[in-house]
Amino acid sequence: MLQFDDTDGRGDEEHPTGGGVKPVEKSGEERPVVCEMCGVSGYISTFFSKSKRFCSTSCARSYSSNSKKSSILARLQVILHSLCSAGSAAGFEWGAYLEKETSLAASVSCFRHAPLCAQWDDIMVGMKVEVLNTNAVLPSKVYWIATIIQVAGYKALLRYEGFEHDSSHDFWCSLVSGELNPIGWCAMTSKLLVPPQDAKQDIPDWKAYLMKKLVGANTLPVDFYLKLAESMKTSFRVGMYVEVVDPKHVSRTRVATIDQIVGGRLRLVYTDQSEAPENTTLDFWCHMWSPLLHPIGWSSKVGHDIKTSAASRSNMNSSFLLFKKPRFVYMEGGFFEKGMKLEAIDPLNLGSICVATIHKVLLDGYLMVGIDGTISNNGSDWFCYHASSHAILPVNFCKKNNIPLTVPRGYDSQTFTWDNYLKEKKAKAAPAQLFNTDYPGHSFSPNMKLEAVDLMEPRLVCVATVKRCAGRLLLIHFDGWEDEFDQWVDHQSPDIYPVGWCDLLGYPLQLPPGLVSRRKLQQHAVHFFSGIFETDLVICLLCLCCVSVVFPVQVKVEEVEMEMETPIDPPDRPKKVPLDVIKREEGGEQIKSGLHQASQGSSLENENMKRKETAAGRSEEWALWEENLTGEGNMEQSKDKSGDVENSQKLDEEEGSRGDDSAMEDISESNTEQDTTGEDPVVSN
Repeated sequence: MLQFDDTDGRGDEEHPTGGGVKPVEKSGEERPVVCEMCGVSGYISTFFSKSKRFCSTSCARSYSSNSKKSSILARLQVILHSLCSAGSAAGFEWGAYLEKETSLAASVSCFRHAPLCAQWDDIMVGMKVEVLNTNAVLPSKVYWIATIIQVAGYKALLRYEGFEHDSSHDFWCSLVSGELNPIGWCAMTSKLLVPPQDAKQDIPDWKAYLMKKLVGANTLPVDFYLKLAESMKTSFRVGMYVEVVDPKHVSRTRVATIDQIVGGRLRLVYTDQSEAPENTTLDFWCHMWSPLLHPIGWSSKVGHDIKTSAASRSNMNSSFLLFKKPRFVYMEGGFFEKGMKLEAIDPLNLGSICVATIHKVLLDGYLMVGIDGTISNNGSDWFCYHASSHAILPVNFCKKNNIPLTVPRGYDSQTFTWDNYLKEKKAKAAPAQLFNTDYPGHSFSPNMKLEAVDLMEPRLVCVATVKRCAGRLLLIHFDGWEDEFDQWVDHQSPDIYPVGWCDLLGYPLQLPPGLVSRRKLQQHAVHFFSGIFETDLVICLLCLCCVSVVFPVQVKVEEVEMEMETPIDPPDRPKKVPLDVIKREEGGEQIKSGLHQASQGSSLENENMKRKETAAGRSEEWALWEENLTGEGNMEQSKDKSGDVENSQKLDEEEGSRGDDSAMEDISESNTEQDTTGEDPVVSN
């Protein structure tokens, strides 16, 4: 018989209140606690004194000596940051967003590089699964059977059995979160199946009801999560050396090392950092299947320009076998020649298809293509395309597909014709049969939602929509941004992902600007402060929260610190990135730069500099995510906290001690502990 699993019960959850924390039941057991002074979370073993009420002696002293106002202002510094972060995460859910936009999400099977792409046809509407029952009030976790009502990328809309046609309790869940299990999982793991308390009450025999519902039903494959893990493996390794496009000079490549790997996406750090601005690192994000990425030795093999590096690359060179080979090109009977004209996606303004020229023919089917009308005469803006690339197109492609063609400077797009232009330039068009016209079809359609890389700032993955389709090409629109930032990609591009991909990998998802409103932050603030502070103070704090939507939060923090009598430590950054973290623009505002309005002839370096100057808020929060991934920054925070402890002690000596005897007892005990150990306290959350 199935029994309750007491280890999963909610009776084990901690709810720290004003009197302290739940006592430790076992010696040395790690339990989460919250500092009563600053609100920082941590573990009981790292907090001070027997009562474990404070994260440091600084907080213990401040609690006893400072006024209630100072305590509130101190906690505000922590809470404002968490409010805005929570507002961003809680303000966006893919399911609710799809319903609001009345849009469908592209199927995972559309993305050949996405995990479980090959197995996704096994996932279908009507499938039965076992999932946690959140509609039951019991002392332990219980489960129930649900039906998949809708599939949107990696997300699914579920309905518990027993609600029949009642959609009021439907809920969204990630199919790859590990929360969904095949039918029979509860029986195998001795979990209890309990119907929701709000389900139909006129069902006398739930067992018979379920048997009737489950006859002939499909469920998750038993190896579903095993296949997921296998599909996320890669042969690339951190530390490998590769060749990748140089953002400062797009017509050449540079040597870089793989610094991070996230779901097939690689963070590449260039080995030569001599041109990097102070306190910055030259890096580049791309997918392992990106045409911009090559093995060591590729440039010399095909005759491409490369910026040499003196770094040693003996044992960690990437192999040609790791890279996706471009389509084989038949060169008999004629091939692309220098001077031929064509249409090409502008690599510096990916929303434009332009008049272009082949300036150089390399080996192995690679071409150096330049956009006509640029002011550069040294070839620094030429870009390397393979002959099989879908980013190069035959003349009149735009005309046939009703796409605006970007013409060279000095020409009128309304009167431009290829025939006149070719005669004027005494050039010939590249033969149409040389282009890759293979088009097996795809399942994308306009208004479908997905997650897409902003290729002009390739570390960013954004909420996006398929705006239109033109053969193999998709015009991707970034939700909330102007049309000028749209970009053309091939339907098999490794830079587009299904809905829920960022959630699966814990990768920051860029939200549409303005999605988290002031009202949403106010609602979170009311929930956060309700029952803690007086009504007039809550109103004041809400005003601060509203201001923080308009101005960077950092400004508010500085003002708070000026009013505080005792400096308060900022919270430590989490060691692990949760799957529900969604990246937002600090202060609730995002400013899209004019990068996609790239003037012809400018380099990728100049375009990226424009984007970086106008998206500084993104960079700061991105650094937080990268530190979460690498675990860096812990030592610096420990040092900062040690400094705060010393400053707090000096201030307390001037002000004297007063108030809370138990807090003073905590200080005495913590000081005794420090004297016996002879070590500085390490504050951890």
